[in-house]
Amino acid sequence: MTDSLTIRRPDDWHVHLRDGAFLADTVAHTARQFARAIVMPNLSPPVTTTALALAYRDRIAKVAPAGFTPLMTLYLTDGTDPVDMAAGFANGAVTACKLYPAHATTNSAHGVTDIRSIYPVLETMQAIGMPLLVHGEVTDAATDIFDREAVFIERVLIPTLRDFPALKLVFEHITTKEAAEFVAAAPDNVAATITCHHLVINRNAIFAGGIRPHAYCLPIAKREVHRLALRKAATSGSAKFFLGTDTAPHLVQAKESGCGCAGIFNAPNALESYVTVFDEEGALGRFEAFASENGPKFYGLPLNEGTVTLTRGETVMPARLPMGEGEIVPWLAGETMNWRFAGAEG
Repeated sequence: MTDSLTIRRPDDWHVHLRDGAFLADTVAHTARQFARAIVMPNLSPPVTTTALALAYRDRIAKVAPAGFTPLMTLYLTDGTDPVDMAAGFANGAVTACKLYPAHATTNSAHGVTDIRSIYPVLETMQAIGMPLLVHGEVTDAATDIFDREAVFIERVLIPTLRDFPALKLVFEHITTKEAAEFVAAAPDNVAATITCHHLVINRNAIFAGGIRPHAYCLPIAKREVHRLALRKAATSGSAKFFLGTDTAPHLVQAKESGCGCAGIFNAPNALESYVTVFDEEGALGRFEAFASENGPKFYGLPLNEGTVTLTRGETVMPARLPMGEGEIVPWLAGETMNWRFAGAEG
């Protein structure tokens, strides 16, 4: 039995650092484990231009420890300027663009109403090799919330990739068997991130003995068959799948309300959660590729030089953690984890 695991320093390819009072805390939690992070642009107002991305990056830099690199993204709208986007990508200000279907998730009201409205943007992105990061859900009221991802594949993703076959695309935080199979069968320019919480819980967790708002996220957790398919994909050794936590903090009162916010804050214990899954699946030897290698290779970035070490041993997660001027209930609050983060080197 392996009691200690040292891997190349990993990156998180999907984080919500928020802004303002939250920022120092969210950055500290993410930077503790990860060297780089793809930063989501769904602030209020959203990060829609290169200038806004640079300003947000400067705010992050002011609270970030040495050695942490935020990778900025642009929030696509029906009116995104492809010239500004391309210039930001060329000078390294932005790494990717994010597609939020309008009203799909937190702060997505300004999102894209029809994928065809951004075809000029996608044409430019394909030409310059800029990754498109996709929140893959349809949002019409006639589609069941548990089917939104599968319908998105048929209705949006397949036609878009048919029209832009060389577009570099990350299907983010996939939650279904259909998504895992689609990505596995797609060309090498298509990849996916998988969260730790979608590897651990199915939709029963949201309703265990009552409404459990801290297990509510978007895309919502699905049936057990989908959770098992995600675990198979993540631990398969395929370079198409890599780590993206989708860590998304909301204060306790915002989650425990009559209209609770979607999001799970897993940054404090992300690696412990992921490594537990790989341990349970007998795939510890494949964890480094998933956490530290597949993402940088897909994005065309160098691998990190430092390392992190995880050790086997029980750790109880606090019931609450401070966040800005309030408190947050973290992922696995009050539960005992069987792996612990022992630290980072280099």
